[in-house]
Amino acid sequence: MNLLEKSDDEIIAIANPIWDNLVKTSNMKDYGGFTKDFGTQMLFGANEVELGKQWANNKLLTSLAEDYEAFGCLRRGQNITVLFKQRSKEIEGEFLGRLVLGIEGDEVKVFGATIY
Repeated sequence: MNLLEKSDDEIIAIANPIWDNLVKTSNMKDYGGFTKDFGTQMLFGANEVELGKQWANNKLLTSLAEDYEAFGCLRRGQNITVLFKQRSKEIEGEFLGRLVLGIEGDEVKVFGATIY
């Protein structure tokens, strides 16, 4: 699969279920579910202890609303960044979600995920 040849709509269709899983599993503090789509390199930096600390110290990461909206894609090198408008169930305002997708083997994997 060549992600770079896909349209934004096709990329967003791939990204939405991955982001949905990240939102749900982050809210539940479910390490195994949260990391299931991570690429190998991403897994090295996302150990269970570090993620546990982030979940404990950042209320946003455990109160993500499921009414997010993807609004664009950026292509860079072999990866595609999908941008999301993300809300919280407990914190007012809108936040920027960033999901970096790439191919590992023949599967789409998460190479980065952040909420600002």
